[in-house]
Amino acid sequence: MAAGHTQANLIAVPADWAYDVLLFAQRNPKPCPVLDVSEPGDPRTVLAPGADLRTDLPAYRVWVDGALAAECPDATEFWRSDLVAVLIGCSFTFESALMAAGVPLRGSTVPMYVTNRPCRPTPRLRGPLVVSMRPIPADLVPTAVEVTRLMPAVHGAPVHVGDPSQLGIADLDRPDFGVPVAVRDGEVPVFWACGVTPQAAVMASRPPFAITHAPGHMFITDALDSDYRI
Repeated sequence: MAAGHTQANLIAVPADWAYDVLLFAQRNPKPCPVLDVSEPGDPRTVLAPGADLRTDLPAYRVWVDGALAAECPDATEFWRSDLVAVLIGCSFTFESALMAAGVPLRGSTVPMYVTNRPCRPTPRLRGPLVVSMRPIPADLVPTAVEVTRLMPAVHGAPVHVGDPSQLGIADLDRPDFGVPVAVRDGEVPVFWACGVTPQAAVMASRPPFAITHAPGHMFITDALDSDYRI
């Protein structure tokens, strides 16, 4: 969908929590590279003039006190005048670069896993790193690392290659989010930091209210993937 256009994760929180989210992102830039921040209550973004962050994602999650309260295709009824929206880079953005470099990818989305690696906390936000996984042919792992290393605004190079147990992942067939993708003979599981990490922080830290994208249901911007390649 909209090949070549940058995709983004969303987290919107009350203005008095916005500093905490931005500080959490600054302290954890691999999973939380910030692409844009809205004014309080404003559902617009410079990344897609004319778009509406309340309606233009395929699916949203609404959180109350850290618990999932609703999942919906339109967040208008839940949007508040004090919400600050933060758009975070998404690894879907570097997939076109991987394929252009000859790295094959499978599946319409990716499996995502909560790991045993804690993020660097802030006074009010804490939580584990979430990763996405893509099976990569063993001989192309160096290519995948090099291609994604050049796109730090959308998670950059992998955080781990190989044995998932080192991340506390017991079973690749049972992701916490998304759908599983089999690792075939000759392939290696490669893990990238994931923009679902703020949702894990919401669950762990229990802010009073938040709206996020549903995992795998991204905001598509007008920016091009190539804009984020260094």
